[in-house]
Amino acid sequence: MKHERGPLRVALLGCGVVGTEVVRLLREQADDLAARVGTPLELAGIAVRRPDKVRAGVDRDLLTTDAQSLVTRDDVDIVVEVIGGIEPARTLMLGAMKTGKSVITANKALLAEDGATLFAAAREYGADLYYEASVAGAIPLLRPLRESLVGDHVHRVLGIVNGTTNYILDQMDTHGAGFNDALEEAQALGYAEADPTADVEGFDAAAKAAILAQLAFHTPVTAADVHREGITEVSAADVAGAKGMDCVVKLLAICERVPSADGRNGRGVSVRVYPAMIPRSHPLASVREAYNAVFVEAESAGSLMFYGAGAGGAPTASAILGDLVAVARNVAGGTPGPVEVTYAKLPVLPMGETVTRYYIQLDVADEAGVLATVAEEFAQHGVSIQAVRQVGLGEEAKLVVVTHRAPDAALSTTVEGLRGLDIVREVASVMRVEGEE
Repeated sequence: MKHERGPLRVALLGCGVVGTEVVRLLREQADDLAARVGTPLELAGIAVRRPDKVRAGVDRDLLTTDAQSLVTRDDVDIVVEVIGGIEPARTLMLGAMKTGKSVITANKALLAEDGATLFAAAREYGADLYYEASVAGAIPLLRPLRESLVGDHVHRVLGIVNGTTNYILDQMDTHGAGFNDALEEAQALGYAEADPTADVEGFDAAAKAAILAQLAFHTPVTAADVHREGITEVSAADVAGAKGMDCVVKLLAICERVPSADGRNGRGVSVRVYPAMIPRSHPLASVREAYNAVFVEAESAGSLMFYGAGAGGAPTASAILGDLVAVARNVAGGTPGPVEVTYAKLPVLPMGETVTRYYIQLDVADEAGVLATVAEEFAQHGVSIQAVRQVGLGEEAKLVVVTHRAPDAALSTTVEGLRGLDIVREVASVMRVEGEE
């Protein structure tokens, strides 16, 4: 659809915290947006479940409960989806694209579960599908991966993509708070939902990791492919152990291309989310409170860091408006933007094949030969010890072991073997270590 004149009409699905901010920005920045696009942008309608709810600054005449009719109306050019979830969002977005409408979404859960269906529909019907707001809020991250780095070879994406968990871990590190106290404070400040499961169990970060990996490596990745561990088991002992190593604990999303033996193309990709220790000298260690930050490591561009507010109504709406301007320009010019390509089709490797390092704290018996017995257990599984030290004496004796890089399966088997030793009273702490070895 090429528009020689007249406004472009926008249908908005959802009008919660983010949707209300989108409406505000469209109203307050109307003149600037028209100048940037080359034609005015107008709201054609807003689909909501509760039309009687008071929404400051929203024209009640635009509200409708019939979302399906709204997205297929002839006078609608672009659909913005901020209702979240899988259904009815998927059906509505597919219905919009089938009628030639471009779609902007912030729906990370749907993209991570069934992005392939949406991307295929965009290709088939010549529609744009933009989703910058689905990962890291206002931080311009996906478009650089999608467009700026499309001529480069991305090796690794590493970052903090969930503000709730970063706030909780930051409070545990800087103020000595326990997990439950830090979570309650995050909820009081609005950083965490009443049901924080999606955040603290890593589901939110895993969905974002899947989206990042698919873009970075041009290969199909879903949330189900992502190895996921949350932060609910991170203890004060873990945080103290990290401090003892001059490290800090962060929930990391890690997507990396695993090279083949000959270094060509790669034998697969590793995509995982888990809490890990990183050195305080690492730039990610200084990311405080509810902020996000992501490193992208590419062959020619080198290391790039993206930092900013990762959530919230205004930051997310900012990313949506950026997509809206880009899509509106494409619609006005009659030329669709880039579509996703997953030509590489690299396999997603199981976690057991991922090479990483472990920090292990053992409560051990205070007797001769303990260290030798522990070292033998590591050796039996082909795991090399980088450093070992004893903390405390007598009944308070603990051994802290940091390994060299090894397959995660070998490290996990080693830990299980340690639990079976008579001299080991308890494996008190196990955590992966990221950053330079």
